[in-house]
Amino acid sequence: MKHSIVSLLIGLLAFAGGCQTGPKVAFVRGDNKIDVIIGGEHFTSYLYGGEHYKLVNGADKHDKGFLAKPVLFPVNTPSGIGVNRGYPLLEVESEEKDHPHQVGIFFACDKVNGNGFWENTTSLPQIRHVKVTKMKPGAGKGKLSTIMHWVGKSGQTLLEENRDMVFAAGEDEYTIDFSINLTAQDSKVVFEDTKEGMFAIRVADWLREDDGSGNYLSSNGDKSPVNKNIWGKRAQWVRLQGEKDGKTTGIAIFNHPTSVNYPTYWHARPYGLFSANPLGQYDFEKKRNPESAKRLNFTLEPGETAHFGFRTIIYEGDRTKDQLERRFREFIK
Repeated sequence: MKHSIVSLLIGLLAFAGGCQTGPKVAFVRGDNKIDVIIGGEHFTSYLYGGEHYKLVNGADKHDKGFLAKPVLFPVNTPSGIGVNRGYPLLEVESEEKDHPHQVGIFFACDKVNGNGFWENTTSLPQIRHVKVTKMKPGAGKGKLSTIMHWVGKSGQTLLEENRDMVFAAGEDEYTIDFSINLTAQDSKVVFEDTKEGMFAIRVADWLREDDGSGNYLSSNGDKSPVNKNIWGKRAQWVRLQGEKDGKTTGIAIFNHPTSVNYPTYWHARPYGLFSANPLGQYDFEKKRNPESAKRLNFTLEPGETAHFGFRTIIYEGDRTKDQLERRFREFIK
């Protein structure tokens, strides 16, 4: 009896202290990468450059190249289904080989003080990994925090990016919470309104809307076709879902209300780019609402910080609008 009471008290104390349960999230350092392992399975890897990354089919006209920005690649479901495109880091038969800058999950933007951080795949400008500030594994979730520098064509560091990524496992899903802070350094930084941004994943061909099984759904209730109903509109979240190997599989991206210019606009395309872009306002509005379109021209003075928050859910099994709406409400509490 005494033993049972002690066990009960220990359990209650663990519950009160927020004891985490679930598959272990582990981090394994490699050559210019950190693998994210959940329950012994490879979920994704944080890649941050290095000329050992081979570019296939002569991309950029080099035998070897480097990543001009850190990415998460590959991106797998709990059963090992890859939801991202392989090119240009991995050769996949019959896969589309366009837009070599769209690699895995990435965060970037064009037209930052005239620098194209989004499309660049060569030297400068680059988003350079500086260091890991925290790598905390754990049961149920693990946290990886990094610092990056947005270095312009002149070699000047325009922005410092402080990023937290929290990886977690749920029922038939993995999630990643991104908390991203961009701080202007020694000069004013102006983000021109451009559709080419910002928080994105380039999905596998089987998940594309055109020539694949993918279909989009937004928090507004808008559905595919994406160019007509979702591209250039604001929404709190969007999901892309399709069929692979007899399984319903998908990706949902949530935008947190603390983010700049919330709710975000969406630069989602039928060919496989799935991107949330809060800073492309004029590019989107001039197509959707040309009479009332206004430029955002988001600006940071030296020392000022902008915050961007997202959750990405990589899942198996159908996710309805009601289910995702409940998950979103939990996310923003």
